[in-house]
Amino acid sequence: IGADAVATVRPEGSRPRLLVFVVGETARAQNWGLNGYARETTPQLTQMGVINFSDMHSCGTNTEVSVPCMFSSFGRRNYDEDKIRSHQSLLHVLERAGITTLWRDNQSGCKGVCDGLEYQSLGNAQSSSLCVDGRCFDEILLEDLPAQARKNPGDRVIFLHQLGNHGPSYFQRYPAAYRKFIPTCDTPEMGKCTREQIVNSYDNAILYTDHFLTQVIKKLQGLSDYDTAMIFVSDHGESLGEKGLFLHGMPYAIAPQEQTRVPLVMWFSSTFTQSRGLNIGCLSERARSYANHDALFSSVLGLMQVKTSEYDRNFDFFFGCDDKNI
Repeated sequence: IGADAVATVRPEGSRPRLLVFVVGETARAQNWGLNGYARETTPQLTQMGVINFSDMHSCGTNTEVSVPCMFSSFGRRNYDEDKIRSHQSLLHVLERAGITTLWRDNQSGCKGVCDGLEYQSLGNAQSSSLCVDGRCFDEILLEDLPAQARKNPGDRVIFLHQLGNHGPSYFQRYPAAYRKFIPTCDTPEMGKCTREQIVNSYDNAILYTDHFLTQVIKKLQGLSDYDTAMIFVSDHGESLGEKGLFLHGMPYAIAPQEQTRVPLVMWFSSTFTQSRGLNIGCLSERARSYANHDALFSSVLGLMQVKTSEYDRNFDFFFGCDDKNI
């Protein structure tokens, strides 16, 4: 798809653009500090000047559905699993427009969306400080990130696929420094824990994601030869005992909001905001409205100024909040 994709030519001497798109895992909106949760689970992001979308909804209730869907032109509105799997993704359209992509994974792969493109699996990397028993904390995704950005000249989009809040072993998703809410559930057998312990472990994993995303932003701030931006969105939510339900994966039509409402956060460097002509006030206002995964495909194309017949401005968060519409 996107055989007609071309990137808008910018003035000579313009800095290249680097977007880091973080795919979260099992983070739900209800426990996200920026959404007004009773606990401070996002203390660092609160200080980073991010735009927080408070009413964001996922395409599916599991990774296998949500990840292919969120990077497809079909979305939830035209959901067809066979079509989504047999068609190329947002990443292929970006590549066709000359914007290189990289998918770095600390999880179970890219579910087809990066087929044939640059892919790195870091889930069992040999980093002594970040990896234990064959699994790694998400900060492994940040190792040599500046070098990965500079590997290709020109605009680049790097996708980081987190292990995030993957259950039932929430307690294994964060280093000891983030064990703030106690007592925790320190076994994958949730039946042996109280609901309080389960929620504490889950919230600690959110706290670590807050740290991880703040580190992404700090790395981007250090790349002053680029105009940089970050988008973070979770693939689906999680039930933590509400109505007796745990984990996720319920049929979408009857799934509770805990499994379908997810965080979405954006950050832009001042030079990105300037060169792209973004109106942050307008975007912050829009972030208070209902939104869903269907908007991600055209929003990234719009943000990176890619022209293609696949683009639909009705599903672009940035359309009308900028003075440089494509």
